[in-house]
Amino acid sequence: MNGGFSLTRLGALLSKEFIQMRRDRVTFAMMLGVPLMLLVLFGFAINNDPKSLPAALVATSNDNYTRAIVSALEMTGYYRFEHLVANTEEAESLMARGDVAFVVTIPGDFARRVARGDNPTILIEADATDPSVASGAISTLGTVASQALLREQGKQAEAAEEQASRLQVIVHRRYNPEGISQYNIVPGLLGVILQMTMVMMTSMALTRESERGTMENLLAMPASPAEIMLGKVLPYAAVGAVQVLVVLPAAKYLFGVPFIGSLTLLLFSILVFVMSLVLLGYTISTVARTQMQAMQLSFFFFLPSILLSGFMFPFRGMPEWAQALGEVFPLTHFIRIIRAVMLKGAGFSDIAIEIGALWLFVFVFAGMALLRFRRTLD
Repeated sequence: MNGGFSLTRLGALLSKEFIQMRRDRVTFAMMLGVPLMLLVLFGFAINNDPKSLPAALVATSNDNYTRAIVSALEMTGYYRFEHLVANTEEAESLMARGDVAFVVTIPGDFARRVARGDNPTILIEADATDPSVASGAISTLGTVASQALLREQGKQAEAAEEQASRLQVIVHRRYNPEGISQYNIVPGLLGVILQMTMVMMTSMALTRESERGTMENLLAMPASPAEIMLGKVLPYAAVGAVQVLVVLPAAKYLFGVPFIGSLTLLLFSILVFVMSLVLLGYTISTVARTQMQAMQLSFFFFLPSILLSGFMFPFRGMPEWAQALGEVFPLTHFIRIIRAVMLKGAGFSDIAIEIGALWLFVFVFAGMALLRFRRTLD
């Protein structure tokens, strides 16, 4: 071995490493893509104070006082009245499906009670399954509504405090009245755990065969691509079932998360979600050449999905382009399903769209995996 330090040998080693980095395009893309993705998501998409939240208005009267309060709530930037409903049952259905974050109920005799000075009342129902979503909007309710009513009466400067006290704003935090964060985090954590393990473990299914030199034996077997795919993914689906049996009882008995809905419906949704994840992981394994690349691609998928799914940050607080991007991740739809079933007692009709989206992921990922695997056979 030559002693001393040689710039020539160092230059040769550096040249070799740069050539390897250039050939390993997945790793090189990760080195550039992850920082850029984090900058964009945290800089533009993440917002802990969501605005323009969808709301429903239950009002049987269209008097000037009702219009003044609705306009004042919209001017705060927190409320966006998208639904005008005639009864509380329809509003209840909208909130159960997650279509609205607030239901504002103004009684039909509101104007008459204002004119008589008879303590008029409005009711605000907030979807508190995610406490951070409703906190900012609720904190502005009393002051904004009272000031709007005073302006409409022309009494801003005439005993303003006394007049403001006459309006009663009743706030009901639905599904999580105490604002307990575990009710929001723990159900979503099941989806995060399943995604992290199912995608990463399954993504190594084919790459492990290549690295161990057993890929030729696998290809020589008299089995179709679909049979090979199912043989690879179903064992990991069984592992996911074990994780569900651990997390769900812990959520109920250790953290006290309420379970209002149907267990059968939830387990069916979890099954579809797990199948979409293992098929995604298998698709990644047909693209990656090594287990390291498979882990990198899994991480590249996992990071934006956890940030844009509504698990860590309010989904409605993100701009529209970020919400549209979040819709392409199975975790986004699963979190809506599990929170709706566990906390709201939602039925199949309430979450049918989300379950349909998960089934779409299953078929798309299965088709991509079979297409990619046939290419490897060639």
